[in-house]
Amino acid sequence: MSGEVVIDIIRETFYVVILCSAPMLLVSLILGLTVSVFQTVTSIQEQTLTFVPKFVGIFLIIMLLGQWIGGNITGFMEELWSDFTLYIR
Repeated sequence: MSGEVVIDIIRETFYVVILCSAPMLLVSLILGLTVSVFQTVTSIQEQTLTFVPKFVGIFLIIMLLGQWIGGNITGFMEELWSDFTLYIR
């Protein structure tokens, strides 16, 4: 297996990881920013207030997009395993 093949596998792995984690990160970012603005406007300085909306938002995103995320990861692994004989050389 050459160095280019290893680099391609690593590049594809990072792409799949970023693609699958982006929805959860974006929801967490948007909810965190919204709660922070709310806290600033109302002068509520409760540290745990941001935890619950982020937790619920990420849970909902996983429930809605879980099949898509699992399909992406499964497809990537099937692609790697189907070309396994190419990597042994």
